[in-house]
Amino acid sequence: MPKIAIIHEWLTSFAGSERVLEQLLLLYPEADLFAVADFLAPADRHFLHGRQPRTTFLQRAPFARRHLRQYLGLMPLAIEGLDLRGYDIVISSSHAVAKGVLTGPDQFHLCYCHSPIRYAWDMQAQYLELSGLTGGVRRAFARALLHYMRLWDARTANGVNLFVVNSHYIARRIRKTYGREALVLHPPVDVDAFTPRASKDRYYICVARLVPYKRADLVVEAFARMPERRLVVVGDGPLAALCRRKAGPNVEFRGALTSAELRPLMENARALVFAAEEDFGITIAESLASATPVICYGRGGATEIVEEDATGIFFEEQAPESLIAAVDRFECSEHLLDRVLMRASVERFHPRQFRREFDELLQAGLVHARA
Repeated sequence: MPKIAIIHEWLTSFAGSERVLEQLLLLYPEADLFAVADFLAPADRHFLHGRQPRTTFLQRAPFARRHLRQYLGLMPLAIEGLDLRGYDIVISSSHAVAKGVLTGPDQFHLCYCHSPIRYAWDMQAQYLELSGLTGGVRRAFARALLHYMRLWDARTANGVNLFVVNSHYIARRIRKTYGREALVLHPPVDVDAFTPRASKDRYYICVARLVPYKRADLVVEAFARMPERRLVVVGDGPLAALCRRKAGPNVEFRGALTSAELRPLMENARALVFAAEEDFGITIAESLASATPVICYGRGGATEIVEEDATGIFFEEQAPESLIAAVDRFECSEHLLDRVLMRASVERFHPRQFRREFDELLQAGLVHARA
């Protein structure tokens, strides 16, 4: 029986990458779990199924619980410090540093890559701008740090035997960034948790962490210019204050909600509004599982989920004017969208299918590595 180690980035919430981790833990119940740090609240630990992760020195770093991302420059050192001797198979779930674990020539390393480090590669300029790092010493320091992260990230790609990614969009980024080919396996979506409803309320919903690349600020600004349309924003993060400043009285902020609290809001919404250039977009798939159509930015993983003019509407620029025009188009053609197709189109992301296909890819990779 091969001994398996699963490496996750960090454990601070239950979001998209943690849904993948949950399925990996179900698939390989004997595997040991490692992470840079574990700051999950007791109420959020259900998906670990009692597993206690082994962490790095950053677990004890000052103020790390609230400011873990400020330690980005030390994360390569932390992840390389994990002792994985004795494991036959290493599975990393990576969107930043997890794939950089050190493995030997006889260990098989499969990386399920959610994305190369977004803010270090092609999204660096956007990240710096939206973070307010437009000049001065802080911007120079941030650019130097991200340059170092790019060098480290590219080098550590050599330690991965097999890349599996969540979308064809990310496969293209892997090819561009690392010069490697990747196999595509869309992430799991708990479609059974959502009930399609034909009758909808009149509000629009935006579900996103309030961080720069999610562009919730763009959605809020657009709806502030459409005071006759109601928007409900679900999520929290460092841009919360900025979003509230941009909002009009027609925008309601609900903060971070549990899955149980979110589901009825999603199921009853007129449409989900999604402005990020996302790796995949689990929230989009959940919306379609609720038979709630999607108005989204027409780039990234969203284009692999949404069928334009059948299950949703695309807008072409990350600008309020483009989104406003898309909302107008949506309201003119809303009656033509196929709510039965919305639900049927996301059944392919069922967790059972993810687990089956992931194990098939792992076994085939092992055979190829030993040939």
